[in-house]
Amino acid sequence: MDELLTRGVEDIIGREELEAALASGRKLRIKFGVDPTRPDIHLGHAVVLHQLRQLQERGHTIIFLVGDYTTKIGDPSGKSKTRPVLEDDEILANAQTYLDQVGQILDVKKAEIRRNSEWLGQLDFAGLVKLAGQVSVAQIIEREDFKNRLATGQELALHELLYPLIQAYDSVMLEADVEFGGTDQLFNMMTGRALQKKLGQRPQVVWTAKLLVGLDGVKKMSKSLDNYIAITDEPLDMYGKVMSVPDNLIAPYYELCTQIPQGVITELVKTLAEGANPRDSKASLAREIVRQYHGEAAALKAEEDWNKQFRDGGRPDHIEEYTVSSAHLPLVDLLVESGLASSKSEARRLIEQGGVRLDDTVQTPEAEAVWADHQILQVGKRRYLKLRVK
Repeated sequence: MDELLTRGVEDIIGREELEAALASGRKLRIKFGVDPTRPDIHLGHAVVLHQLRQLQERGHTIIFLVGDYTTKIGDPSGKSKTRPVLEDDEILANAQTYLDQVGQILDVKKAEIRRNSEWLGQLDFAGLVKLAGQVSVAQIIEREDFKNRLATGQELALHELLYPLIQAYDSVMLEADVEFGGTDQLFNMMTGRALQKKLGQRPQVVWTAKLLVGLDGVKKMSKSLDNYIAITDEPLDMYGKVMSVPDNLIAPYYELCTQIPQGVITELVKTLAEGANPRDSKASLAREIVRQYHGEAAALKAEEDWNKQFRDGGRPDHIEEYTVSSAHLPLVDLLVESGLASSKSEARRLIEQGGVRLDDTVQTPEAEAVWADHQILQVGKRRYLKLRVK
């Protein structure tokens, strides 16, 4: 069978319909929707995007749907509580960033870029009530996460119950033949298949991709869990994050995050089982992932710098310079102003945990700040700044 229909695929609902369509040469409208909750596209998203690129190269139309309207509702998939709603300007900024990043994998010029505010923004209350009449409450609360929250007495807001219906309506408006998503989106996509059929359309094939486990080695890669590798991460940071992946995820990352032939991956699994050093396989994986998004030269440089820092105990050759506004600026303020910490509370936590060094000396909360030119400020294992003082 075509590797496209097996590699990285969890399930295909309507496989016979899909295979018949592909065999007939019919060009398909393939939907992939993303809610721009945060500005980064990560390797978990890229699993699906690479599959879509293969279909795009075969002449099918990829519909990249930006859920600028559904983001206001918030998909509760896998969540134990209601997700915060973003402001319009934040949604728009994230959406533009998404589109810029998608172009690294898909040919955006050949894709159909849509926003569901096109139709959802025009849907009045009467239209919503009519649409809601197509799906029963019993159907919606069959969702596993909804059932769990109801059973444990956790809050389940009424607007969350509308999310599967609204996502299904997107499929109707786009006349989607196929919808792609992770296994966590199965219920929503199946609702789309059912709604299309009820409204007289050909029901979409539901194509679920395997979920990529995040850096914690436990939960799916997720921006909200901060266990992700963004495709825009700097080469050294991306390389280092891949090197931190648990050993048991080496093979799944090769399968889902690279285009290396499956036969090669099978042989890799065999050698690991026979006692091969997982570090070598992980280094090859990190180099390949960085190469995909930054090029061969950047991948080799990232590997060289990483080895120098973590294997050989050195520093990277190039360290960004930062001008300090005052020689006596408190360390907490410097960490925040320079971007090495997102807030003063995070800065204090980093210092208290021994994660901040000045010229290789661990800084303490009591340390007096007196900055000078050419000092090296380090946070964690990978972030450095060379200081200059006004």
